[in-house]
Amino acid sequence: MPREEPAGGQNHEPRAARLKAKPGYRPEVQGLRALAVLMVVTYHVWLGRVSGGVDIFLLISAFLLTLSFVRKVEKGTPLRLVSHWLHLFKRLIPAAVVVILGVLAGTWLVLPQSRWPDVLNEAWASLLYGQNWLLANSAVDYYAQNHSGASPLQHFWSLSIQGQVFILWPLIFAGSALVWRLLQRRREVSYRTVLIVAFSGIFIASLVFSIDQTASNQAYAYFDTRTRLWEFALGSLLALALPYLKPGKALRVVLGWAGLAAMISCGLLLTVDRSFPGFIALWPTLAAAAIIAAGQSGSRFGVDRILCSRPLVALGDNSYALYLWHWPVLVLALAGTGIAAPNLVQGLAIVAASVVLAVLTTRFVEKPLREWHWPQLRAWRTAVVIVACGALLAGPVALWQTKLNAEEAAAAAQPRELTPGAAALAPENAGKPTPEATVIPAPAAMKNEWADIDGLCTDENVPSDPLLNGCLQNSKPDKVTKRIVVLGDSHAQQYMAALGPIARDHGWEVVTLLKGNCRFGAESPERDAECNAFNKASAAYVMEHKPDAVFTVASLTHKEAPFETEVPGYLAGIKPFTDAGMDVVGVRDNPRFAINMPECVQKYGTDAPECNPPLGESLAAKSPLDAYRGKVDGLHLMDMSDFICADGICPAVVGNVYVYKDDNHLTKTYVQSMIPMFEKRLLAATGWK
Repeated sequence: MPREEPAGGQNHEPRAARLKAKPGYRPEVQGLRALAVLMVVTYHVWLGRVSGGVDIFLLISAFLLTLSFVRKVEKGTPLRLVSHWLHLFKRLIPAAVVVILGVLAGTWLVLPQSRWPDVLNEAWASLLYGQNWLLANSAVDYYAQNHSGASPLQHFWSLSIQGQVFILWPLIFAGSALVWRLLQRRREVSYRTVLIVAFSGIFIASLVFSIDQTASNQAYAYFDTRTRLWEFALGSLLALALPYLKPGKALRVVLGWAGLAAMISCGLLLTVDRSFPGFIALWPTLAAAAIIAAGQSGSRFGVDRILCSRPLVALGDNSYALYLWHWPVLVLALAGTGIAAPNLVQGLAIVAASVVLAVLTTRFVEKPLREWHWPQLRAWRTAVVIVACGALLAGPVALWQTKLNAEEAAAAAQPRELTPGAAALAPENAGKPTPEATVIPAPAAMKNEWADIDGLCTDENVPSDPLLNGCLQNSKPDKVTKRIVVLGDSHAQQYMAALGPIARDHGWEVVTLLKGNCRFGAESPERDAECNAFNKASAAYVMEHKPDAVFTVASLTHKEAPFETEVPGYLAGIKPFTDAGMDVVGVRDNPRFAINMPECVQKYGTDAPECNPPLGESLAAKSPLDAYRGKVDGLHLMDMSDFICADGICPAVVGNVYVYKDDNHLTKTYVQSMIPMFEKRLLAATGWK
């Protein structure tokens, strides 16, 4: 993570002389930084958990930044904020650019094409210190055990938050200095007092907000700058209080070791992955604060003896580059080898490679640019260096994105007869070869392959139950001939790519009540409490609004045997609807796989056996829908599996169209190619006209 210069400037003297010349230099803090980065790396590589190490980095950054600015103000040194920011980002951006360029090279060599657009978008976000907001808005799971499917730039979220605070905090220092000078005219008040008031307010407001948001929307709160400001404020308050904290030698020893034990044990004892950054983050940050408050104990038994050791201080000097490199090396290594999680030896190799790259980056990129004399003479020269470094990354990213967009447009512009999709499996096309063409959608467009639903529910369709706030509907026809409610999860949503256009043609109004990984059925112990509650609310909505029909997915597929089963509580769930005179349409589920199907094609080719698994390992030999027949009047069953699987296999590509967008969801493009067959079977099953 980034290092702050405690004295605020550059120094070219030998290291030993610098330590003597800088009374504010705290080698134990550098050692603490080294331990924090080791925690982050170790927990990521072997434990797949969050360690709390990043929170310690945030606190240390604010601690050192505050020491520097308070020293300047109290000495009467001009703050020169623009020069400070330029100097700071000149130190941070070059190493980041080198790592991102390395990630782009690894992405091109290792990752499938469908993941390239996201990595390129994240390259921009990382360069511009907005990665945390990008991840927050996409609800990324930062704690997934299998890092091989993660973004190699995901870890830039914390650097983005730091960059934002590195801009905000100097403004607070400058504003507080102005307030201090105004107050001095009326009463005697210290600059530190003004800062303590300011940072105490930030600490309280941010911590309260963090606790609230972590409880209600933890996935977003984890990346939200506002929920992290209190960690920086705590570091600043620690720096301000430090002159008044004078524990005795024995207490320093106890504080140091207690802080170290709490710091290391945090990720092992707490479920930090689902509770950060609320009040639980006080554990690692207060642990680090205790170590910093302990300082140099003067005792041979103090923890500072370890933290001030040459290896840890040296590692602390390379901590920024090590943090930058360890995550992409881990992600690309796992993606390239197909390993879900490294063992001890594999993990050691990943850590060793990360350390080597970190030392090289610090030695040949960060250090030379930090000590380069020419940019220090004029602010505009520093700005030129920053812009030049950014351009080194922006050029390749822009060219790559332009090329992908052109390929996407070319693939989409192909004549429709070259990409028949499901129509290639129609009986009249049996035995006909599929023409040569580029498979669609292009990998760059795969992120847009969710079925479209026009917008939020309006007017009388708006649910009264807050659990159903995600209610969506298609555009209401001028003359509604039938009202349909779609219940279930993303596998019900994907069929909106066919049901939506069919509904528009027939004048049907369609409302969707969907929740991820929550198949509709009566309450069942096989579902979690949230899903059961959502299904209960959905059923109540249907009974209140009494649509003409309800659309559901009536079987449930699995990645492993048994590959397809009945939906728990399905008949009990739909019976109240049919008893009330509503039709219920139950469609058979599509297969799930242990691999990402489009990525398989991009890696091995369309005809590879890995990408064409047997039908017997994808769906049940006897459809679970058969068990429902004749048991509930008004239940109409549909089976589209012969337009998904054929000739004993379930291919990843049919008719030059990707069937799946991942390991279990049908692409919008493929479902749209099924519209004629879907409409015919829907009308035949229900008897609708």
